[in-house]
Amino acid sequence: MSEKDQRYDVVVIGGGAAGLSGALALARARRSVLVIDAGSPRNAPASHVHNYLGREGTPPSELLAAGRAEAADYGAEIVRGHVVSAEKLADGFRVVREDGSTVHARRLLVTTGIVDELPPVEGLAERWGREVLHCPYCHGWEVRDRTIGILATSPMAVHHALLWRQWTDGVVLFRHGQPDFSDEEYERFAARGISVVDGEVAALEVTGDRMTGVRLAGGTVIPCEALVVQPRFTARSAVLESLGLVPTELTMGDQLIGTYIAADPAGATDVPGVWVAGNVANLMEQVVGAAAAGLKAASTINMDLVTEDTGRAVDARRAPFSAEAERQVTERVLGDRRHGLQEMK
Repeated sequence: MSEKDQRYDVVVIGGGAAGLSGALALARARRSVLVIDAGSPRNAPASHVHNYLGREGTPPSELLAAGRAEAADYGAEIVRGHVVSAEKLADGFRVVREDGSTVHARRLLVTTGIVDELPPVEGLAERWGREVLHCPYCHGWEVRDRTIGILATSPMAVHHALLWRQWTDGVVLFRHGQPDFSDEEYERFAARGISVVDGEVAALEVTGDRMTGVRLAGGTVIPCEALVVQPRFTARSAVLESLGLVPTELTMGDQLIGTYIAADPAGATDVPGVWVAGNVANLMEQVVGAAAAGLKAASTINMDLVTEDTGRAVDARRAPFSAEAERQVTERVLGDRRHGLQEMK
């Protein structure tokens, strides 16, 4: 069978924690599963995965390798590739890859994740996932008791400053052109020993491959060993948009925080037969949560397929007389006796 003729119960687009978790559950449910993964996981710059019970401190690449092996052990197929679009058909979906090849799926599970769009400050991208951070639960322990800067780029800056204060006494909030804080907010900062620095941040200072400070536009360098930023979280939604799904904007006040694909609690979208899981549906999801979302979506997909399979079986049973229907009835009633294999008494 040529690749363009291949048909699967489920095609999973995206091979991160959510996609592999879904593929594992579906393969264990004896579904035919294909995972198509572009090979660009969001957490690739991070050195370790945290808060994943039983896998604490595992490098992201090792976690994914283990997940691929586990899913493959149950029969899931995993290939490297980039999906450019999908088309709704009467009996499922046609999935198109960048090389023009296609596969057919009865259902789709899309776990393409998001892109972290960083503020335009010199040096941020190079240190992303190392000393430039955004999630205290992912990285707070690793930078505990150090001087941590908070780059204000949204109304979330106050929340971030107070939250990161849990991990260190040395929090410095860089206002970076954002509107001034209220008297009440300044009082909270003072009570928690949080310093506020006015002025634009121009660049990071790095010495010996370690971040050592933040340089303001005026040239002043403020000592700092880590910097917290609020990226714009943009859903990797091109495949979903090709099916007519429009990303939803998440805003705070008039500030755009990111985009995601809306879905119900199990990941079902407004397009029947299409589920989403992980960061593409939940911008704040951590790795363990993404894996759980993949499992939940997979169980719902399997039940949806069970319902469809059962409906087809009932329709076939109710169909008018045919040679095949007669064969099935004879087999159920007579068993081996239809071939004269048992002595008639």
